[in-house]
Amino acid sequence: MSIYWFKSIRSVWILLLCLISIPSHAQLNIEIFGGGASRIPIAIVPFADENKLQQNITPIIGADLQRTGLFKLVDPAGLSPHAPVEVVYADWVNRGANALVIGRVVALSSEQVEIQFRLMDVAKKSQLTGLAITVPTTQLRAAAHRIADVIYEALTGDVGVFSTRIAYVLKRGNKYALQVADSDGYNAQSIIEYTEPIISPAWSPDGGQLAYVSFENKKPVVYVQTLATRERRAVASFKGSNSAPAWSPDGKKLAVVLSGQGGSQIFLVNADGSGLQRLSKSSGIDTEPSFSPDGRYILFTSDRGGSPQIYRMPVTDAESGNAERLTFEGSYNVSPDYSRDGKSFTFIHRNNGQFNVAVQEVGSRQVQILTNSKFDESPSFAPNGKMILYATEINGHGILSAVSRDGQTRQHLSVQTGDIREPAWGPLPKWK
Repeated sequence: MSIYWFKSIRSVWILLLCLISIPSHAQLNIEIFGGGASRIPIAIVPFADENKLQQNITPIIGADLQRTGLFKLVDPAGLSPHAPVEVVYADWVNRGANALVIGRVVALSSEQVEIQFRLMDVAKKSQLTGLAITVPTTQLRAAAHRIADVIYEALTGDVGVFSTRIAYVLKRGNKYALQVADSDGYNAQSIIEYTEPIISPAWSPDGGQLAYVSFENKKPVVYVQTLATRERRAVASFKGSNSAPAWSPDGKKLAVVLSGQGGSQIFLVNADGSGLQRLSKSSGIDTEPSFSPDGRYILFTSDRGGSPQIYRMPVTDAESGNAERLTFEGSYNVSPDYSRDGKSFTFIHRNNGQFNVAVQEVGSRQVQILTNSKFDESPSFAPNGKMILYATEINGHGILSAVSRDGQTRQHLSVQTGDIREPAWGPLPKWK
């Protein structure tokens, strides 16, 4: 069995976090590589009076759309319609725009604004959709993300994920921090910080809680923390190692990996820590569980066949040993994460000595390798299944990256210096 396989076990991956310190207020910077073969040309006119705000809204909307690789921004310079009656469609046809975003900002008070926007179909000379929202002046970025979501859904038919959040682990100085940020990397906040490692963040289905593993008591323990109140509880603090938490779709249970009964095996526990139930039973290492969206199955990594591969077992009779091997290409496939429709999963595949993000269809078993970097880890599907967040290394630094489901668009969400690992993409916000 390879040394790297042992490093892929969550309780050992912490060694990768000990490389470089990171500034406490480091900002994620977006770099985009490639793009889809055909992109939707869209012009976004700066909203009327947005220059009176502390932050402009339209650049955020444009950046959101551009990061997907599905849109091409058309320069609106010299044209400034803010209402449908002001649009001269021939102007936008000449510039090659298929869609046009216009709007205005109305100050309601010193602390609140109303943002009005319309999405216009240039060819049909009609409005596709629009929205008017009232927000505090402190929530301008959130409002821009919501508008980008509406535009994305209207033009692609898929739900937008710009209003979602991501979580990741960050090492700075002698401290480890579990951070939560907007999907574009802004508004990063530390949820907890310790001098001992933190690993394996996992979002609850409602986005209100994070499960994670902390070594603060010199052993790995699984905690669940409520983000709004910062209250937390230990849900797996058994003898031996407690690691790799994964939420059930209904949020009532967690799959965890425990070693107290011999080897690393998968167990089920209620969200309050009660009702421990063993799921897997093998002579190998079973780890990294991921629930199917319907809660009927769990994907997991196991070396029970001699090399680390991905298996699937039904939750109801898992202890009977009814586990099915899903990956057969190569001798190393780990870290599965189900897509939100349950039709595919992403994972890490060793390919010619590199560790890359891949996707496999559950039905056809067809595999597609999406990245070509040297060392990727911890892939996590976006809630709409169109992007995958993962960690990679650039010049020895751990950074966050994202790749589109078809592999056509790749992003680096990097920091100036530092080491970031173990990303997890959060669920859609409740209002969606």
